[in-house]
Amino acid sequence: MRRPRPDATSVVLVIIGVLAAALFILPLLALVIRAPWSTAAAQLSAPSVAAALRLSIVCSIAAAAVCALFGIPLAWLYARVAFPGKSLLRAITTVPVVLPPVVAGIALLVAFGRRGVFGEALDAVGVRLPFTTAGVVIAETFVAMPFLVLTVEAALRSMDRRYEDAARTLGAGRWRVFRTVTLPLIGPAIVAGIVLAWARALGEFGATITFAGNFPGTTQTMPLASYFALETSLDTAVLLGLTLLAVSMTVLVTLRDRFLSVA
Repeated sequence: MRRPRPDATSVVLVIIGVLAAALFILPLLALVIRAPWSTAAAQLSAPSVAAALRLSIVCSIAAAAVCALFGIPLAWLYARVAFPGKSLLRAITTVPVVLPPVVAGIALLVAFGRRGVFGEALDAVGVRLPFTTAGVVIAETFVAMPFLVLTVEAALRSMDRRYEDAARTLGAGRWRVFRTVTLPLIGPAIVAGIVLAWARALGEFGATITFAGNFPGTTQTMPLASYFALETSLDTAVLLGLTLLAVSMTVLVTLRDRFLSVA
């Protein structure tokens, strides 16, 4: 049987699609080609690199946990409760998705800096966030939580609420329904949102350096270490970038088929 010849529209769409894919593939391929593989083990085993990687992983996991703790109830609030000003509040809490990270860092510094609007009160009780590891977690949470909120809110809006109604009819309380019916039904979306928030936190740069600074062992995460490595060694910067890429790709590829396809 003779195959139909592709029409002009299909050819054009394929060409554009290939060019779009090349935009992502070529820079990452260049990192692999340019990497100094002969000295990779020695450079990546340096104490400063290990400290930056450890700090990145710890802070990004902590930020993802905070996002889950506060983001899931916030998503439920947006999806299920009607109240005045909800649209405005939703816009404010999701604006970090499009807000330049440096601006986010400035806003955090003005709010929670030692002389900030709320920072003086925090400092009076011994809570200091800027230029600390906790400040890194706060900065990463600020820019990452909207990804989880949007993902979980979409799942809550699209789920079949008849299961919740049936549970309430059988006498289950609201908390029990939420814990035993709602959360399991949106479980894949929750995992997807947490993974997306974690990935965003892992790669955060602008808000972190503005609010937490760049102190090795305390606030210097892998993105910061990669950037400042450019001043002394392009090879080291490339290797650090590849390390972040490998960690992110491993998690995203592992979880994509089971969880991220719902996002």
